[in-house]
Amino acid sequence: MRAGGGVSRVMLPTGRQAWVVTGYADVRALLADRRLSADVRHANFPALADGEQEVGSRTRPFIRTDPPEHTAHRRMLLPEMTVRKARAMRRPVQRIVDERVDELLRHGPPVDLLTQYAHAVSSTVMCEMIGVRRTDPFFRRITGVLGSQQIGGGASDAGTATEGLDALFDVFDALVTDREGDLGDDLLSRLIADQLHTGAVTRDDLLATVAITVVAGRETTTSMIGLGVLALLDDDRRLWKQLDADPTLIPAAVEELLRALSVGDSIALRTATEDIEVGGVVIPAGDGVIPLLAGANHDPAVFADPSVIDFRRAGRTHVGFGYGVHQCVGQNLARIELQIALGTLIDRIPGMRLDVDPSDLVFKHDGIAYGPDRVPVTW
Repeated sequence: MRAGGGVSRVMLPTGRQAWVVTGYADVRALLADRRLSADVRHANFPALADGEQEVGSRTRPFIRTDPPEHTAHRRMLLPEMTVRKARAMRRPVQRIVDERVDELLRHGPPVDLLTQYAHAVSSTVMCEMIGVRRTDPFFRRITGVLGSQQIGGGASDAGTATEGLDALFDVFDALVTDREGDLGDDLLSRLIADQLHTGAVTRDDLLATVAITVVAGRETTTSMIGLGVLALLDDDRRLWKQLDADPTLIPAAVEELLRALSVGDSIALRTATEDIEVGGVVIPAGDGVIPLLAGANHDPAVFADPSVIDFRRAGRTHVGFGYGVHQCVGQNLARIELQIALGTLIDRIPGMRLDVDPSDLVFKHDGIAYGPDRVPVTW
């Protein structure tokens, strides 16, 4: 697509047509352009699955809205997602990761690192962020719904997505009621006190915001841990050995993995509200537009040898978390979580290796985030 000019007309799985943009400069410019709308209710919104637009129009997740509505909901979360708040989560995240590694070591190899580690870590971190520890009865209820329902992605339709979201909203509704009687020092309690009880948001808005935050944080981080480990164990564990020899590279390694893997490639779905010229092509008002994050992150004009994972790569920043007003609000916590999740595995299980031929690995192309179906490892 990039060789053909970087702006391509494509057919989506829904039968609808849209424009796909692959160049780094064009993707960043479009994601910052107010003439592109994230509102899921537009007639030609480029939904990637049947029912996605219908469910999004009903639940109104803030990532599928525009300012000022989007701004109001984002402002709810920003004070809870600062660099300082993320750093304060470092100790709890390390505890969670250490507990999961302890379980892996007790279980012994072989293990599926995706379900027994990545899912467990990301689910626990997101639950603790809203004040739900593993010993809390709500922990099992939340993770049970997340694990049993198809809430989004190409594998869901309007029926399954609605069923999954309704089940999740029911659990969070009960949790909010329970928490209102005993507010604590956590994100959900502060949102209840500062937003719900002051009338700044409705109960449905609060539930939708918390639900999309938990679901998105869990799915993307799980996929990044799984794909990250596969990348580190590839090529005779070259990258794994590099980080084992120099752990100070881990923050840079996480950024490079975020660039190279780009698990949220097609999350940024938009609709043009005016005619927009991109790369010599005029995208008409009303057409769907998909700025591909992985396409931008693999643009050879910006990232030399983009398919090569280089932990000492310098230069432009990636757009793995998006760009502009819809840039991922939870990126600071995600970075901390990935640094600790990958770094602790390297530190505590240095002999880890893949327990299956790489050609036998299966990847999910129809989920919220791209990632492996399983990550069988041994040591």
